[in-house]
Amino acid sequence: MKPIVAIIGRTNTGKSTLFNRLAGRRISIVEDSPGVTRDRVYADITWNGKELTLIDTAGLEPKMEGSILSEMKKQVDIAISVADSIVFVCDVRVGVTADDEAIASMLKKSRKPIILCVNKVDNLGDKPMEFYEFFNLGIGEPMAVSSVHGSGTGDLLDAVLDSVKFDDLTDENDEDEAIRIAIVGKPNAGKSSLVNKILNENRMIVSEVAGTTRDSVDNYFERDGQKYIFVDTAGIRRKSKIKGNIERYSIIRAVSAISRADVCVLMIDAEEGVSEQDSKIAGIAHEHGKASVIAVNKWDLIEKDDKTMNKFLRDIEDELGFMPYAPKLFISAKTGQRVNKLYELIHMAYQNHCMRIATGVLNDVLTEAMAVNQPPVDKGRQLKIFYGTQVSVKPPTFVLFVNDSELMHYSYKRYIENRLRESFGLAGTPVRFLIRNRGER
Repeated sequence: MKPIVAIIGRTNTGKSTLFNRLAGRRISIVEDSPGVTRDRVYADITWNGKELTLIDTAGLEPKMEGSILSEMKKQVDIAISVADSIVFVCDVRVGVTADDEAIASMLKKSRKPIILCVNKVDNLGDKPMEFYEFFNLGIGEPMAVSSVHGSGTGDLLDAVLDSVKFDDLTDENDEDEAIRIAIVGKPNAGKSSLVNKILNENRMIVSEVAGTTRDSVDNYFERDGQKYIFVDTAGIRRKSKIKGNIERYSIIRAVSAISRADVCVLMIDAEEGVSEQDSKIAGIAHEHGKASVIAVNKWDLIEKDDKTMNKFLRDIEDELGFMPYAPKLFISAKTGQRVNKLYELIHMAYQNHCMRIATGVLNDVLTEAMAVNQPPVDKGRQLKIFYGTQVSVKPPTFVLFVNDSELMHYSYKRYIENRLRESFGLAGTPVRFLIRNRGER
C-alpha cells in the first residue's frame, strides 16, 4: 500500500501551493472519466520509483480567542492518525510564531516522522536570518523550499522517502488470504452500525487489532470458510459546526481506509439521498482502482411504493455515473435486512478485481468488438487496435497497442470496456486501459 504523507501547518504558509506543486509535477494516476470530482485534498504521486499519497490539510487557525489549542489539537490529531509521515510547513517571511510552536509540540508527541519545511525561501543559496530561527522548534534541520518556484521540492520529497519505512508497509491484502473491506461514507451513514451487525451475527472473530500505521481498527472474522477483515472508519462520524473541515477530514479518513482495502463498501444514507460528499468518497475509491459495492442504508425507514427504488437508482446513476460497475444493495444495518447478501457482492467484486484474462481470449473479444463497431476516424485516419494484453490485476489493467494513441477517443475506449464486461463479467471492479503506439514499451 502507498504511505500517506500529510501536509500540515498554519494558514497562509503555502501548504496548498506546495501540494499542487508536488502533485502537478509527478502525478501518477490520471483519470479521464467524466463525472469524477476534482475538488479533492489528496493526490497519488510517484517520486524516484516510489508511490506516495499526499494529503493537503486545512490551515490551523483559531476560530475565536481562547480556542486555539483545542481547535488545533482536533485537526492535527486527525492528520497525524492517518499519516505515515508529516510535512510541517512554516513561512520564513513571518518567522516562528506561537502557533508554530504549539503545532510542533503536538507533532513531537506523535512519534511520527516529521519533515520541517520552511516555505517561501526564494533564494536557497542565500537564506535569510529568519530561516535559522526554525531550528528552535526542535524538530531537526529545516528544509528551505519555494513552493511557487519549485526550488527545494525535490530534496523535500527525497527526505519524505527517507522518513518512510517501506519495508514495514506490508501488503496486508495477502494476510491469511483475507479480503480486506473498507466501510466508507459520510458521517452518520451507518458504517459502525453495519460493522457491529456483522460482528454480532458472526462471532467467529479471531482478533481485534489496531492498525499498525493508523488508528482505525481491523475486525477479523471468518464466514463459510472465507476470511474477512473489515476496517472500521467510525472516527469520521463526529459532528462539527465547522462543516468544511469535517468534510475535509472525513475524506482524509476515507483515503486512509480505501488505500488499505481490497473492496470498498460505500454507505449511502437513504434518508438523505445521494450527496456531493458521497460522490467525492466514491471518486476516491474509483481513482484508487478499488473494487466497490454501494450499500444504501436505512432503507427500512423510507416510505416506499413501486417507484421508490428505481428513482433512488437513477439518483445514484446521476451522481455516481463514473462507477456504473458497482453493484447496489438496499439494506438496513439496524435490522440486518439484506446484510447477508452483502457478502456475496463483496466476494464477487473481489474475484473480478483479481481476474486474469488470457491474451488469446482477450484479442478474440477485441477483434469481434471492432467488427461490430468500427474504430473512429479522425481527419482521414482510422484507429487500429493491433492487439491487447493484460498487465496487472487489482484492478484488471490492459495495454492496447494501436497505430496512433491520439485516435483513441474516450467513447470508443468505453465501448471496448463495455464489451469486455459483457464477455467476462467484471462487475464490482473498475477497469484500466493503457494505450500505447505499436513498438512503444
